[in-house]
Amino acid sequence: MAAVSTSSTGLGTTTSGYPVALVLASILSVQFGGALAATLIPVIGVLGSVALRLGIGALVMLAVARPRIGGHTRADWLTAATFGIALAVMNSTFYGALGRLPIGVAVTIEFLGPLLLAAALSRHLLDGVAVLAAGVGVVLISQVASTARDQVDVIGIGLALLAGAAWAAYILLSARTGRAFGGTEGLAWAMVVAAALVVPAGLVVDGTALFAPDALIKGAGIAILSSVLPYSLELLALRRLDPRVFGILLSLEPAAAALAGLLILHQSLTAIQLAGMALVVCASAVVTMRSAAPVD
Repeated sequence: MAAVSTSSTGLGTTTSGYPVALVLASILSVQFGGALAATLIPVIGVLGSVALRLGIGALVMLAVARPRIGGHTRADWLTAATFGIALAVMNSTFYGALGRLPIGVAVTIEFLGPLLLAAALSRHLLDGVAVLAAGVGVVLISQVASTARDQVDVIGIGLALLAGAAWAAYILLSARTGRAFGGTEGLAWAMVVAAALVVPAGLVVDGTALFAPDALIKGAGIAILSSVLPYSLELLALRRLDPRVFGILLSLEPAAAALAGLLILHQSLTAIQLAGMALVVCASAVVTMRSAAPVD
């Protein structure tokens, strides 16, 4: 999941190949990190996998960002803490969905969260139509209309929808945290909060399994691929890239997830599911272009 909101604008942005390549690398990193997580979940469980990602990720972010404790108000710390709660909920529910659904399906359903947020903020009729098209796409990719009711993983779909809602909250809180803290300091403290919420639960539920060498290696890989590397790549890209182009590129997340699922997990999607994914990707691109366009 991408971590940076597309609402910011800057001078001197461009659409040249280098920043575009950084964003594409970030997207692939996130989704291949998710695919790696899907191989760890059956071994140590959902909470254990999230605990390793957030715990190791928080340690790395603290080492890289070296955030300051002083110089912030109580409101700033409340914002960072709320951001951390959203981060914990987003990862826990998404990993829960990964344990039940193919990664391409889970990411596409989850993508409804930021898509609905962007449409709600823009309030254009065309965006409402795009959201309806995305809803049809989710119905197609989840196969709820073509599968017997007792074979539909309602819990997995529900977890993906909750992850999408948390992702929307994450985007809003990311912007607020960015205004309250310099650089990546706010993100570092938010990851500390998220880790403090999830790691104890992971230890209680999954115990010493978290400290198995294979689990630690995969956990470190997930933390780097899903958190540290994409955050850094996106930060570099946004210094040069038009925010509208950045948002459109992020619309490729579901497709990247399907690719990672195919190459790493050998999960294939049907033609109908791919059509549903295409609807969501196109709807996201339409909403992004309109929300980033100047207001008349």
